Amino acid sequence: MHLQCIARLFTDLFDTSPEIEAIQLNLLRQASPARKLELLAQMNATVRTLALSGLRTRHPEDSQDFIQRRLANYSCLTIGPVSACR
Repeated sequence: MHLQCIARLFTDLFDTSPEIEAIQLNLLRQASPARKLELLAQMNATVRTLALSGLRTRHPEDSQDFIQRRLANYSCLTIGPVSACR
């Protein structure tokens, strides 16, 4: 997906001014592939943490292992078993 398309996905979600958004997009364009992968890994870890927190809130009686299984099952349903359940 083109970087500007990705940036547009978030435009309606945040109150970032167009000027700051342009700066952020330029910084992302200038980032090395390794830095982009690092950012992706950080975002992935954040999403995982938020998902686990939400599952713990909704299922406080479940063990940590079962919460992990719930997340794996949900991932299999949303992104597909080939990607999530290897």
